[in-house]
Amino acid sequence: MVQEKEWGRIQRHRRVRKKVIGSAERPRVVVHRSLKNIFVQAIDDVSQKTLASLSSLDKKIAKAATKKGKIHVSEQLGQLFAEELKKKGVGKISFDRGGYLYHGRVKALAEAIRKNGIQF
Repeated sequence: MVQEKEWGRIQRHRRVRKKVIGSAERPRVVVHRSLKNIFVQAIDDVSQKTLASLSSLDKKIAKAATKKGKIHVSEQLGQLFAEELKKKGVGKISFDRGGYLYHGRVKALAEAIRKNGIQF
């Protein structure tokens, strides 16, 4: 059973999904946040394919994180995700915050992606 707070987030995400659509030229980057980890995916909604995905559970992130703390890990994740998107030839994205507030880990991830040359 989904708790009330999580249900509200799911409802917000559904509202956002009505407007935010990803394509091959401009994929939708969606964020999911759990209590311990953060996950990010680039999705082409037209062909229904995931172009790239990373999470804080990956070994690359553990090696790249020089400091502890969830916000710092989110920044490192954003940096590595931006590099992966550049390898795939993606320069512009549509950012889908997944119903979460643009604050804390979600904001750190988004700003790290933006800082590394990906346009929103």
